[in-house]
Amino acid sequence: MKKLLFAVALFPLAALAQDKERSFKLSGTAKNLAYKVDWVFLQYRSNGEWKTDSVQAKSGKYEFTGKTGEPVQGRLRVKYSLGPDGKKVNTVNTRDMVSVFLQPGKIKVTSIDSFSNVQVKGSDAHTEFAKLNALVKPYQERMQPLLDKYSEFSKVKDKENQSKVEAEIDAIDAEKNEKVYGEYVRNNPNSPIALYALQQFAGWDINADKVEPLYNSLSNENKNYPSAADFKEKIEIAKKTGIGRIAMDFTQNDTLGNPVSLASFKGRYVLVDFWASWCGPCRAENPNVVKVFHKYKDRNFHIIGVSLDRPGQKERWMKAIHDDKLEWTQLSDLKFWDNEVAKQYGINAIPQNLLIDPDGKIIAKNLRGEELDQKLGEAIEGKKGF
Repeated sequence: MKKLLFAVALFPLAALAQDKERSFKLSGTAKNLAYKVDWVFLQYRSNGEWKTDSVQAKSGKYEFTGKTGEPVQGRLRVKYSLGPDGKKVNTVNTRDMVSVFLQPGKIKVTSIDSFSNVQVKGSDAHTEFAKLNALVKPYQERMQPLLDKYSEFSKVKDKENQSKVEAEIDAIDAEKNEKVYGEYVRNNPNSPIALYALQQFAGWDINADKVEPLYNSLSNENKNYPSAADFKEKIEIAKKTGIGRIAMDFTQNDTLGNPVSLASFKGRYVLVDFWASWCGPCRAENPNVVKVFHKYKDRNFHIIGVSLDRPGQKERWMKAIHDDKLEWTQLSDLKFWDNEVAKQYGINAIPQNLLIDPDGKIIAKNLRGEELDQKLGEAIEGKKGF
């Protein structure tokens, strides 16, 4: 019944979004660069779908046309034909990529000394985007040395210093989100990129208490953009999955095809762990999860793994379970990002997890490494009889 109501609610919205779409024309010039431009590629998201286009440049000029119902971030990439030495170049230069905010109308993009260093005219959204990026840049410069340190510690497997550096990076990132993206939305609710800035502020783990008031402060024009409805839905999901909420029940098949429900584990501490065999960070975190599982498995604690593996790749999922020695309950519908439980919980990035207490209440989210061990210890030791 819920799916039927959801589908009915979406149909008018989709039609409205299509009615609002208007044409844009992007004219680009990339002359007198060290490399000779051959092909240019444009990718952007419109009306909930990714659009990709390509065009061969003529005398350093290229042109794209399309439709969008709102300002959207487009990414231009380039394939060169000749290098500075006059020799043929066969690969797409993924580093020479530039973001341009698209909006209905005529947009002119001019590359200055490299393809990615551009001047943009005809897009008020891009003008605001450039201002926002200028505010972000100092934080990126502060982060870069720390990212280099993290990489060095990672190579020698110095986890203690990795954790320290990661905490510093997270602190700078949180400061950036609040002082740049949060302040931008508060001060510019009518901006054509206010919704974009709010999405950056929210990140992939939405704190509804912080994000919803900012969403409500947006201009009606911003809230009427096609992507605003999708973002509002994510906020509603976040409200249902925040710390202190009762975890929503779900049922999904295990590796043998047997349906398993979250409700069947009520009365125990449960870690719902979202992961996938193809997810490098997930696989890197698995040894920590294994350690915690063996430490607490006989103390009223269990883990439910929910895999976002791809359709037709059950063998890869099973192999990862075996290779990583994951001895707890494993569920998946093999629908990749369309995994029903992942959608129910608003999972947009992995690894993610939820720690649920014996009463079914969410008591923590996205715990990693020692933090997971510490939180479990505090929860379990605080209860008599364990």
